Amino acid sequence: MKEIKEKIDFYDCRVIEGSSTSIILDNGKIEEISRNYGKGAGIRALCGGSWGYTTVEGELDLEKGIQAASKLASSMNANTPKEKVELSAVTPPEIKNLPEVRLDPRNVPIEEKVRLLKDLEIHAKVEGVHSTKVLYSESEFKLEYRSSEGVECAYDFLNCGFAVSAVASEGGLYQAGRESRFAYGYELFKTENVLELAENAGKTAVALLKAKSPKGGTMPIVLDQELAGVFAHEAVGHASEGDLVLEGDSILANRIGEQIASPLVTIIDDPTLHEFGYYPFDAEGVESSRTEIIRDGVFESYLHSRETAAKLGGTPGNARAQGYSMPIVRMSNTFIDNGDAGFEEMLEEVKDGMYLIGSRGGQVNTGEGIFQFNAEKGYLIENGELTELVRDVSLSGKTLEILNHVCLVGNDLKLTAGRCGKGGQLVPVSDGAPHIAISKALVGGA
Repeated sequence: MKEIKEKIDFYDCRVIEGSSTSIILDNGKIEEISRNYGKGAGIRALCGGSWGYTTVEGELDLEKGIQAASKLASSMNANTPKEKVELSAVTPPEIKNLPEVRLDPRNVPIEEKVRLLKDLEIHAKVEGVHSTKVLYSESEFKLEYRSSEGVECAYDFLNCGFAVSAVASEGGLYQAGRESRFAYGYELFKTENVLELAENAGKTAVALLKAKSPKGGTMPIVLDQELAGVFAHEAVGHASEGDLVLEGDSILANRIGEQIASPLVTIIDDPTLHEFGYYPFDAEGVESSRTEIIRDGVFESYLHSRETAAKLGGTPGNARAQGYSMPIVRMSNTFIDNGDAGFEEMLEEVKDGMYLIGSRGGQVNTGEGIFQFNAEKGYLIENGELTELVRDVSLSGKTLEILNHVCLVGNDLKLTAGRCGKGGQLVPVSDGAPHIAISKALVGGA
């Protein structure tokens, strides 16, 4: 073992032990109640320019895992040598300010959780809704990190939440409404009016059946907090990830210090916030810290792992991994910061255009800087007032053009919890924004 360790430059281990609970109700009937336990480790070793990686599950023999990863790294470096990888320096993280859990979900009987989901389902099934699905999820885990540089740190984590969807149909047309919330303690179900949220999901589905598809075209728009947050995350956040920059797959390559957006726009990634993307240290043992990606329209920073920070210059702290997977550069809580405009002011500014609400997914090409997002619903803005509800609307365009067409930024920042996919891995994140007004954007419709 000593011989192998002498050949490698660095190794680290992430040990994760925990469990997850899932309850699913389909049209009011229990489809699944499951509880899963797991323990394992992800182990990396670096030799020259090559990473070796291995996972171990069950009874852990970390020394054996380090040996396997080291052998792999050493063999790869000998057979196909690459440019030596440098890692930016780190100091051991200080674990502080962990989210407070006031009501531990593990102390709530499973029967009570099922009753709650049934209440949510009843409230979602308003007149006109024919199908519902409600999910409760809960996870707890302990993560321990150690490296050959002497960094050792650990934390315990707990979160829970729910999602509800309702589908209404008429004449072969189907429309859906969705709501979800995630937090750290079961007090979520006390602090949020979850029954009202479920009812809103049902009402949205029914209302969209009567809505019309608007005429598309280029027009001024207002985005709600959720859709503006999706834009910040998908179109800007991913393009700022250091690994994509190095791969030549980012419109933001070589733009540090440039004015790339309206001076009203500031976009931040902050894993220290007690939102769904929170972590006290990342998958490389780097203490979490706030990153200003864009400040007053100027592009300030990429998001980094230790490797990308060493290559591009910057601060690491955004390496993340799903379970025992290999860490990659990821966002955490990404948002457009507050401005000072009010919603009514935005409607007056737009005068005649559209208000887009919520998100139903989409796609982005970070290399070309183009995107397309589907809104859950929208309203026409006519003479500065909201009028007709519309459905099947989308927003598309060029990232840098949209950033420069932001003409007002609201003062009502709100973040939405979700999961972000990259490299075959899903990690918890939040994204958000205040309402924003855009002077010119391409809206898709009928």
